[in-house]
Amino acid sequence: MKLIKCRKCGGYIHFVATPGGKSMPCDPEPKEYWEVKGGRQRIVRPDGVVVACELEGTPGEETGVGFVPHWATCAHAGEFRKGGKVNGK
Repeated sequence: MKLIKCRKCGGYIHFVATPGGKSMPCDPEPKEYWEVKGGRQRIVRPDGVVVACELEGTPGEETGVGFVPHWATCAHAGEFRKGGKVNGK
């Protein structure tokens, strides 16, 4: 896994290839997740599929292990959105 530093927050990230051929920036630490339709959080599976989930649940009943998208943890995530706009401004 090749790690690079986020150019805004300085945190380490790595890229996971999505099924559509794009690269999703993710935090490098794998996390257990519990897949929940309509869940509040997102996880990127090792195969690049993004699923709705919760990151806390009953031990032993987790769905699997994946990576948290960096936009969920980066304090500057809004600065990377298309057009550099945050919340449409």
